[in-house]
Amino acid sequence: MKVSSLPFSGATAEGDRSVQGALVLCGLAVLLFAATLVSLSSGPTGVGLGELWRYATGNASQLAAQDLVVLEAVRLPRTALGILVGAGLAVSGAMMQGLFRNPLADPGIVGVTSGAALAAVVAIVLGPTLLSPLTRILGNQFLPLMAFCGALANTWVLYLIATQDGRTSTTALILSGIAIGALSAAVMGLLIFLADDRQLRDITFWSLGSLGGATFGRVLSVLPFVAAVLVVIPFVARGLDALILGDAAAFHMGIPVQRLKKVVIIAVAAACGSTVAVAGSIGFVGIIVPHLLRLLMGPSHRFLLLGSALGGGALLLLADSVARTIAAPAELPIGVITALFGAPVFLFLLLGKGGIRLKDMP
Repeated sequence: MKVSSLPFSGATAEGDRSVQGALVLCGLAVLLFAATLVSLSSGPTGVGLGELWRYATGNASQLAAQDLVVLEAVRLPRTALGILVGAGLAVSGAMMQGLFRNPLADPGIVGVTSGAALAAVVAIVLGPTLLSPLTRILGNQFLPLMAFCGALANTWVLYLIATQDGRTSTTALILSGIAIGALSAAVMGLLIFLADDRQLRDITFWSLGSLGGATFGRVLSVLPFVAAVLVVIPFVARGLDALILGDAAAFHMGIPVQRLKKVVIIAVAAACGSTVAVAGSIGFVGIIVPHLLRLLMGPSHRFLLLGSALGGGALLLLADSVARTIAAPAELPIGVITALFGAPVFLFLLLGKGGIRLKDMP
């Protein structure tokens, strides 16, 4: 079987696209740097590019005290958190698409994010009472670990349901994701009924998604999880490439298929759980970024996963900058911005020429 016969492989007659992939990675690095500058200089205060330059060159004493506080206490942690959350969501989407061999696989669409959100709501509502021993033991890591466990449980259940006889059914994936998402929403509704006013405000945060209230403490709480996902990229990239041909072919190529699947499932759960814990539910990043990059650089996961990390971070920073400025001084939830951008792009990719072909899906 030729790889080019597979609609999801993205292979073309152009042959090796390593040079093209490297160039796209360089472009994405530049885009992420530009998005970082935009994020650090966006807002109602007077911290602009000039102040950023003086701060970066060690002349922070020349900045006004208020500008220095805003930069160090608000914008730097918010920008760092945005990069981590965007990278985690985009890499999770790319890994799930490789694992399920389908471009529609996404943590948000198939219900993985809803599992993380449900676990986070459980931590918010029951943390001070029923789960108080865990809260005291784990401290700031309690919420990310709970969200991680919720995402891991949903991911594992989805994989078991959608995969039969070594073949993953897209229909089973989507329908089971809808069912699990509905079940998670029902349980969250019950917890919302039991929550007090403060807990209700926190739960609203998870449902809309936001980088507001970012601190270096939150950055440090999510950093180990996202860093672990980025570390495994070199070890899973070749295996995900081989899975395009099917489990049997990948096994005969020397890929430990079952171990690879477990690593990918745990990595996706870690990234989704931790990002939902600190930023709430943010949709479409995990499906739009990997698919657009696959069109640009080809299907090779050694480029695709790294590109998704860079592109996801850049996209989320730009979306957050729009959320902070489009209705200033008010701030829109970032999940609203990503949905307004992501839904039309997703429909274009689904129905447009050269995009996802429905007739090719299992």
